[in-house]
Amino acid sequence: MNKLLADQVVSICKEAGAAILEVYHRESGFDVESKSDDSPVTEADLAAHRVLIAGLESLVERTPILSEESELPDYQQRSQWSRYWIIDPLDGTKEFINRNGEYTVNVALVENGLPILGVVHVPVLDITYVGVAGLGAWKIEQGKESFIQIRTLDSRVDQGLPIEVVASRRHGAQEVEDMIDALTQAFGNVTTKSMGSSLKLCLIAEGKADLYPRLALTSEWDTAAAQAVVEAAGGRVMTTEFETLKYNTKDNILNPFFFVIGDTGHAWDETLNQWRGISPE
Repeated sequence: MNKLLADQVVSICKEAGAAILEVYHRESGFDVESKSDDSPVTEADLAAHRVLIAGLESLVERTPILSEESELPDYQQRSQWSRYWIIDPLDGTKEFINRNGEYTVNVALVENGLPILGVVHVPVLDITYVGVAGLGAWKIEQGKESFIQIRTLDSRVDQGLPIEVVASRRHGAQEVEDMIDALTQAFGNVTTKSMGSSLKLCLIAEGKADLYPRLALTSEWDTAAAQAVVEAAGGRVMTTEFETLKYNTKDNILNPFFFVIGDTGHAWDETLNQWRGISPE
């Protein structure tokens, strides 16, 4: 894996972001339709999809592309893929519709079930997060690249600073509240912030939050790109059984519930098991 490929993916994502913004800023507005699962889709989703498909097909030959806006191949076919692109052309369509800017373009390259390259582009802010296994993670803002990394918990606790939990604005609220109670018992000082799309994972990657518990359903294209960023920055994305979140392992592409953690040196299993009602041995 090399930086040149990452730079090329960034360029494609920015082009997709420009296609989204063209719709987003249109004075006449845009139409919203419902897919078979009742989730919304707009012409911006489809415009970004077309840009990404065209760009990625030219990058790595004979590499399948799995997109939220295309038909899902059956698992018999997908199980033969050792490497493939997985994309969400517009992650956070509801945020797009509500015009709060918290939506992203997500592209990941998955190899043997793990995302090894990820790009998360934020069109409204023109900010891009990139993670490449073995190379690290960086943020591109105003054309300037800067490396990012997770932060440690010990330094925050020693300074009396709060542990920061980032959560979905729309899903799993009660379960997260219960978890906050357990975390407060463990750390004493916990704050929360809500945000849409895969930006929540990127906050962990750049050391602006410590934990993101996702206790509601997501699809694999929602998380793969940001997982690559988090893990390249030194964090981890793991199931509630504390196993690394993997991809393309079953017929459907729904993720199990998961945790995104920054400081992997902390005994999160012990802390989070308090929430689950499991006593340490």
